[in-house]
Amino acid sequence: MAAELEWKGYAVHDTNNWEKFDVINIKPRPQGDYDVDIKIEYCGVCGSDVHTITGGWGKPNLPVIPGHEIAGVAVRVGPKVTSIKVGDCVGVGAAVCSCMKCKLCTEDNEQYCPKIVFTYNSKYEECGTISTGGYASAIRAHEGFVFPIPDGLKLEEAASMFCGGLTVFSPLVRNGAGHYALQFAKALGSDEVVAFSHSSRKKEDAAKLGATKFVVTGEAGFEEPLHASLDLIICTADVASGISLKELLSTVKPGGHFVMVALPDDEVPALADDLVSKGVYFGGSLLGSKKEVRQMLQLAAEKGVKPWIEVFPMKECGKVVRAVKDGNVRYRNVLK
Repeated sequence: MAAELEWKGYAVHDTNNWEKFDVINIKPRPQGDYDVDIKIEYCGVCGSDVHTITGGWGKPNLPVIPGHEIAGVAVRVGPKVTSIKVGDCVGVGAAVCSCMKCKLCTEDNEQYCPKIVFTYNSKYEECGTISTGGYASAIRAHEGFVFPIPDGLKLEEAASMFCGGLTVFSPLVRNGAGHYALQFAKALGSDEVVAFSHSSRKKEDAAKLGATKFVVTGEAGFEEPLHASLDLIICTADVASGISLKELLSTVKPGGHFVMVALPDDEVPALADDLVSKGVYFGGSLLGSKKEVRQMLQLAAEKGVKPWIEVFPMKECGKVVRAVKDGNVRYRNVLK
């Protein structure tokens, strides 16, 4: 059945012309014993895609086919695959392979493996193939990075959970929150969920998504009523200049955590004095483990966590990435 797959994708050839996508043929890496071939039905558009195709994170391997919020159907499984069968509805996030043998991989931290292969713009060491993402007809991934989608979730709803959802779910469960953070924080039983935003534009939406308090960081003194009161802040802002870091850190309790899950093009300033004087931990979180993906999907299915999405034809990917770049998305765009 895998031979019937049409391996094609929408690729950017020039970071200076990043809204222009051309359809190209894909040659996937050689099929491995643990690999799963997936016919892609939906792919979410992530801020990471924009950072990559614009060259914000450095020059990518061109041409680059982005997309790492993938939902589809397994059409072929390797002879040693045990967790996925042909016909399963499955998802793939921001990684497709790792060594699967090191201490990190065997202790549910495979996303931090030094040999991790990201879903696109990443090289497989053993064959030199550059990975290609979900703005495409198909993808091949190691079964350790392929996740069954529960019956209670539609494919188009599940797609963006594999990055946008998991990226905030992992630090929530490891430390105790985007629009997913609010929903998962409530679903996990948080009594108080504070949404920070630079303006009041999203206040009504934040309340609908589960926020108990909305704070506008563009207003002077916003931090004062919250001084040393919060256990955890998860920062999803992807522009360093837009983060009121000093003020936000003052709202965290001693021993509390401020976790970055976004990677802005420009550097986040170091604030050692604030961390020491307030007793706050400042850190980061990358993706999430397969164990956490399963927990997230099950929780979403049980608690009815659903993203606010808008679905577009994949041929409109140029227009959609422009919308993400300009911040004109409420709150995830998905390609079909």
